[in-house]
Amino acid sequence: MTMTRQEIQSPAYLDDAEMVREKSRWRKAMASLRKDKSALFGVLILLGVVVVAVLAPVLAPFSPHEQLLSRNLKPPMWSDGQSIFILGTDHLGRDFLSRLIYGTRVSLIVGFFAVFLTGSFGLLVGLVSGYFGGKIDFFLMRLVDLVLSFPFILLALATIAIVGPSLTVLILVMSMRIWVIYARVVRGEVLSMREQEFIQAARSIGGSDIRIIFRHILPNVLAPVIILASLYLGRMIIIEAGLSFLGLGVPPPTPTWGGLLSDGKIHLYTSWWLVTFPGLAITITVLGSNLVGDWLRNILDPRMKSL
Repeated sequence: MTMTRQEIQSPAYLDDAEMVREKSRWRKAMASLRKDKSALFGVLILLGVVVVAVLAPVLAPFSPHEQLLSRNLKPPMWSDGQSIFILGTDHLGRDFLSRLIYGTRVSLIVGFFAVFLTGSFGLLVGLVSGYFGGKIDFFLMRLVDLVLSFPFILLALATIAIVGPSLTVLILVMSMRIWVIYARVVRGEVLSMREQEFIQAARSIGGSDIRIIFRHILPNVLAPVIILASLYLGRMIIIEAGLSFLGLGVPPPTPTWGGLLSDGKIHLYTSWWLVTFPGLAITITVLGSNLVGDWLRNILDPRMKSL
């Protein structure tokens, strides 16, 4: 049975064809994930961290804020056969495993929201700058240069000193610096794309700038943005831990991995578990993020497919 040209060009047929292509891409991605053991390991790590963060009230054996000085600095269960605390206690007698589990929430919230904000704003700036060019491009790129020239730690100190430390302020401080990376990458992609034939064809039939940007250019620049977001998730977690370690993160008593490291550094030589387990949690989570980022780069970047 043959189809007429009108039937092939009908919206219903085009939608069905697009669905078939999407399913094919999804199957290829899953097949690639099954073959790439390191990427699968990274996905399992991130899924495990997300599950721990969501089910923190169920998984935590004790309250993360309950203090009892008579049981302070108890070693982990396997080091002390009489202890009921799996990973021991901190200097205030709080269950360390419970604080470590609840600290997962802060790291993921900061990481995901900071990546979303920086990616969205940087994507918009890159699209506008690369497409319109001229004075708009000059102004936005000079703004990017200005942000890059300002020391991040000084920016964080000034902002937090004026506004005060909180989870929202921490996310905004981190977002104020990283968005420029997305803006530069997207701008470069748009500059190489705006003169291509399909963009010229869209202009010739009367397509508006907004439609061309969001209908034709945006889908073609999402791949590098997704790759950057997956790679920068781990970096955001490290930055959050570093700021919390310096006392610039979420204020106590909310547990964070960086805050746990800061509290434990005083007892480094006598209570090793206070810095070992938060450090391992950060390392494993960032490792999972990087492995997933490498896998996404391999399947989304056409230049990697040709290697």
